Amino acid sequence: MLVRLMYASRAVPAVDQEELLAILKQSKANNTKSGVTGALCLCSTERIFIQVLEGGREAVNGLYRRILADTRHTDPVLLHYTEIDERRFAGWSMGQVSMQRLNPALLLKYSESARLDPYAVSGKASVALFEELVATAAIMGQ
Repeated sequence: MLVRLMYASRAVPAVDQEELLAILKQSKANNTKSGVTGALCLCSTERIFIQVLEGGREAVNGLYRRILADTRHTDPVLLHYTEIDERRFAGWSMGQVSMQRLNPALLLKYSESARLDPYAVSGKASVALFEELVATAAIMGQ
């Protein structure tokens, strides 16, 4: 059974671009082995991670438990969890959202301000935003 999980968290100050690249490299290697795909967004101005994970229920749940214990972030919140028929991020072992390519009007479409703040919007709005990020090719990497 396939599931999709989306969560948000706040990056600790030590997470910079170099650390993000290390996270992505490690995620790609680990996720390929476990059959997990997904996309990771770090909004550097807000220090917020948003991640979508897809795969088998046990693999995704196990990975999420490890993520919750990771000290590189705080305040994790589950935004969305659902069973799915097919993957939306099948082509990525871990993609990265390019915040430089993100149109502020897209953020305004789903929230009160042009800030990326999943803590202030519904999980449904966060999912819709990610769908648009995919559609507008704002996700890089594989």
